[in-house]
Amino acid sequence: MDITYLNSSLIIIILCSVVILSYFFSLVSLKTRIPSVLLLLISGIIIKQVVGEMGIHFEFPATVIELLGTVGLIMIILEAGLDLKLGKGSKVIVRKSVLSAFMIMLVSVFAVAFIIKWWLGEPLLNSVVYALPLSVISGAIVIPSLGHLSSDKRDFLVYEASFSDIIGILFFNYIVAEHALSVFNISMFLVNLLLALVASLVVTIFLFYLITRSKVNVKFFLSFAILVLLYVTGKLVNLPSLIIILAFGLMVSNWGLIKFERLTHLFPHDQIEGVREMLHSITAESSFLIRTFFFVLFGYSIDITLLLNGEVILAGSAIVLVMLGARYLYLRTFLKSNIYPELYYMPRGLITILLFYKIPAGLQLSSFNEGILFFVILATGLIMMFGAMFYKQEQGIHAPDELYEQG
Repeated sequence: MDITYLNSSLIIIILCSVVILSYFFSLVSLKTRIPSVLLLLISGIIIKQVVGEMGIHFEFPATVIELLGTVGLIMIILEAGLDLKLGKGSKVIVRKSVLSAFMIMLVSVFAVAFIIKWWLGEPLLNSVVYALPLSVISGAIVIPSLGHLSSDKRDFLVYEASFSDIIGILFFNYIVAEHALSVFNISMFLVNLLLALVASLVVTIFLFYLITRSKVNVKFFLSFAILVLLYVTGKLVNLPSLIIILAFGLMVSNWGLIKFERLTHLFPHDQIEGVREMLHSITAESSFLIRTFFFVLFGYSIDITLLLNGEVILAGSAIVLVMLGARYLYLRTFLKSNIYPELYYMPRGLITILLFYKIPAGLQLSSFNEGILFFVILATGLIMMFGAMFYKQEQGIHAPDELYEQG
């Protein structure tokens, strides 16, 4: 049976059923601490097996998954910025989370690159390019799974996951560029970073004016279209445009801390607070929808037979253990506090997938088995799941409903 036999009504039924199933998974996640994203991935795998048995054979183009992943990434980073409240104690958390994201990724990249180089006998640069996507923590999985944690632990993990996404993308784009270690490229990297910070302020003020002064009711998706346009355009000119997205969310969420009178007079705090509530609500709903279809489609794209390959299991296990060890050593040495369950919140997901499929042809490894990617994503998701479940049992934490709703 071919997919063309499916009529529009059946397609609509399937799409709506997936959304309802994702909502059910969110409820299950609240009670069991099983990440809803992991359930979506497994659902995609099961759906592929079922439709295969029915004689329906259809493969989704990689560009569809990439498109959903890109939009989902922007939504997640924006949502993270809107969720983060800065205050007197936030400087310490920001510093710790940024250093954690950077240092753990750096150690993980070289450790995983060594495994790939030793295992496959490939050049170091190619091994590093493959190690980078595998070393990025997934904000798409971490951020919706923190409702049961204390505010300090939740803020640390939100910042860490968000900056891991941003740093991972910056490093990946830098390392795949030609002559990556040249003085010119290093200089351009720093200049682009500065331009992104300046652009963040300009874009934020422009969007504030658009949202608060526009007479048209359709404001959010116009603003979001502008943010997506800036992100994609920034990628084309190697500008770290995710920083613009995060900065916009942070400024909306923390407008009361701005002391520049001309700006605060132009956009009063109570007006911006209304904008924040509106953006937060729509962003949360939209990211839920996009995340649902992205992970179901990615699960559908997984070849389950690859996960049963002995080489995949050995190489994937070695990579996961090395990354877990690097995270344990850093957190135990520098966090100076109880590192449980932060240690286990190291899932790989959306960014890993997006970067993996963006590896240039000249740096691709024909000997690298894609099953390793699938194995690492599933294994790190399971580690986070068991870490969250045992944390609840041992600590006896019962978070109020409003915290769950934020996830």
